Amino acid sequence: MKKLNSRGIEMSFTWIFAIIVGISVLILAFILISKIIGIGTMQRDVKVAKEVGILLNPLETGFENAKTSSFSIPAESRIINKCYTEGNFGRQVIAISQFGFGKWSNTDVDVSFLNKYIFSNKTTEGRKFYVFSKPFNFPFKVADLIYITSASDEYCFIGAPENIEDELSNMNQANFFTEDCRDNERKIKVCFLGSDCDIVVRYDEGSGSVLKDGETMYFENDALMYAAIFSNSAIYECQLKRLMKRLDSLSQIYMDKIGFSASKGCDSNLNPKLIQLNSYANSLSSSGNLGQIKTLTEEIDELNNYAICSLW
Repeated sequence: MKKLNSRGIEMSFTWIFAIIVGISVLILAFILISKIIGIGTMQRDVKVAKEVGILLNPLETGFENAKTSSFSIPAESRIINKCYTEGNFGRQVIAISQFGFGKWSNTDVDVSFLNKYIFSNKTTEGRKFYVFSKPFNFPFKVADLIYITSASDEYCFIGAPENIEDELSNMNQANFFTEDCRDNERKIKVCFLGSDCDIVVRYDEGSGSVLKDGETMYFENDALMYAAIFSNSAIYECQLKRLMKRLDSLSQIYMDKIGFSASKGCDSNLNPKLIQLNSYANSLSSSGNLGQIKTLTEEIDELNNYAICSLW
């Protein structure tokens, strides 16, 4: 049997040591590169989320008709919609996750907005997205509601009332259809007549309910109807409570305006009704309570229309 001499043993240990050091350097380099990629990905996601928020600004138009637009993101992306009710107006939060290196990015950094009300599913996935907005009046304008859908999600509206069908057609949004619906299994079917659909709308002159994913959401005008169709129940109910917070704040501003007008000899006599509206808005627990507020808003709107000094 041959024995290793001392120089051979020394060379063996040198090679082992070199291999260990090399592996350690590679591991450290891999960790460093992963962290750099992670930071870069997070910064990219945050940047895209901010850009999406900026792109939505032109949709807040103040016009009565729905306005539509679209935007694209270079990589396959998920827009994550988050809603929080704490604070004076609650918060609209957007997070972006993009697909790269065989997996979805994961960022803990959200982009918040106090004055936006986005209705969508919790996660909307794709590269191209359609957005449209519609003013929410209750009875005065409260906010512009924004609806986001993926271009890969095609909605087909079956049996829609004439005013809704006309509005959808005038929008000319490429993922909305009102014809040739039942034979296309890829489309998300929205039924106004019947119940064999993905989303079922009960519509009666602007009031009604939307049944989606086993949850029922109630609405009292067309802006909220679209909100219920394109969002899930959690997002819808949360955004509705945020809208009531804004309604409360705006009604107080109008009450101040009443005081100013009265000092000039022009009283609209709306103050008691607006105080009641405040109370209703603050106590709203779910969309199921919208009916009593809608009745009050109609009374307020009628009084305002016939007032000598109208408020809006």
